[in-house]
Amino acid sequence: MSGKNKSSSQQPLEKTELNIGFVPLTDSACLAVAKEKGFFSQYGLNVNLSKEPSWANIRDKLAYGMLDAAQMLATMPIASSLGIGGVRKQTVTALVLGVNGNAITLSSDLYKQLQDINPDFDKQRPVSAETLKQLIEIRKQQGKAVLSFAHVFPYSTHNYFLRYWLASAAIDPDRDVNLCVIPPQQMVENLQANSIDGFCAGEPWNQFAINAGIGHALISSYEIWNNAAEKVLGVNQEWALQYPNTHKALMKALIEAAQWIDKKENRLETAVILAAEAYTNVASEIIAAPLGGEYKYHADSMAEKLDDFNLFYQYNASFPWHSQAAWYMSQMQRWGDVAESVNIKTVIEAVYWDELYRQVMTEMGLDWPLSSQKTEGAHTKQWQIDSQQGKQVMSSDLFFDNQIFDFR
Repeated sequence: MSGKNKSSSQQPLEKTELNIGFVPLTDSACLAVAKEKGFFSQYGLNVNLSKEPSWANIRDKLAYGMLDAAQMLATMPIASSLGIGGVRKQTVTALVLGVNGNAITLSSDLYKQLQDINPDFDKQRPVSAETLKQLIEIRKQQGKAVLSFAHVFPYSTHNYFLRYWLASAAIDPDRDVNLCVIPPQQMVENLQANSIDGFCAGEPWNQFAINAGIGHALISSYEIWNNAAEKVLGVNQEWALQYPNTHKALMKALIEAAQWIDKKENRLETAVILAAEAYTNVASEIIAAPLGGEYKYHADSMAEKLDDFNLFYQYNASFPWHSQAAWYMSQMQRWGDVAESVNIKTVIEAVYWDELYRQVMTEMGLDWPLSSQKTEGAHTKQWQIDSQQGKQVMSSDLFFDNQIFDFR
C-alpha cells in the first residue's frame, strides 16, 4: 500500500511534533524506516527519534511525558500499568513492532566448559539446557561461584525466555544462577570483560559478539517460542485518548514501514539504515545476515537458515495478540513479579488495544484476524485463521518444549 499523500485523507491531527524513544536494536527497524523512508511525514507527522541508553529510561521518560511514544518490550506496558518496578502509569499498545529477534549467547569459555562435558550438546536444535544443568552441579561440588547471565530489563521478554529455558532443565533461575540486568548495547563489553557468562538480548548484539569471536549463540527466541511478540509501540493511555487521530496516523506510518521491511528486497537497505550512528552504529553486514534470514551461531561455522528470525508484518506479526500477552503475564506470575490474584484477562484487555488495531487496519483497507486469541504452541507449521476478509495465513507458534498454552 502506497503511503503517498496519506495526510490529506486523514482526520486533522491533534499533534504533529512527536518525540519517540527507542533502544539501538535491529527491531527498532519500523521506527527507523518510517523516519528515513518518509512514512511519518506522509502521514503529517514530524518525528524526532530519541535513542535511549536503557529500557528503564524508556519506561520513565514515557511515564513522565518526556516521550510521546516509545518502542517497548511486549511486557513493558503491562508492568508499567501495574506499577511494577517503577511509577504506576496506565500504558497501552495497539501495535506490535516486531516478533522474534533475540538469542541466548554464552561466553567462549562457558561454551568450552559445556563442550568438555558433551562435545555434541548443541548439535541438535533447539538446544536444551540439560548440559548446562550438569555443569552447574559440577561447579557446586567444586565450590565455584554461580554462573551469571544478563538480560535487558527486570520485566523483559528476555528475562522470561531465559527463565523458561533454564527451568525446562530443572535449573532454578533464582538459586542456581545469578541473573542481572544490563542494557543490550553493553552486553558485548561485559561478556568480553568476563563480568557475565552469557546473556539474552536482541540483535545485533548476539551477532556482534559472535563476529568478534567472544560468544556463541545457543538458542534464538524464535526457537524458544516461534513468532512471539517482542517489541510494541507503547503510549500512555491518557495520551492515546487526548490525541486519537495522531495515534492512528502514527500506527499507519509504522504499519506501512513494517510492510516495506518485510519485502525481502528491502531487507538489505533496512540493515544499511539501522547501521547509521543515529541507530545502532554497528556494521550493516552484521545486521543484514539475521535480518535476511541467515543466522550464525558460531564464528567458525556457516550461517543457518532462519527465515522468520525477524518479522514485522507478515503472518499478522503486527497484531497485538491477547493470547501472547497472557503467556507473558503467566510467566510474570510464575516468577513472582505479578501477584496470582491479578486477573490476567482484565489487565490485557486494558493494555492491548486490539480493537484500535482493527479500526486502523480497516481504514487502510487491510485485513485483520477476527479473534485476538489463539492456542499458543498448537501450530507447528503454516495454518489459516478466520479474518475480516476471509482467511489469513499464519505461521507456527511452537514452544521448544512442545507446551500448549490456551488462554481462552
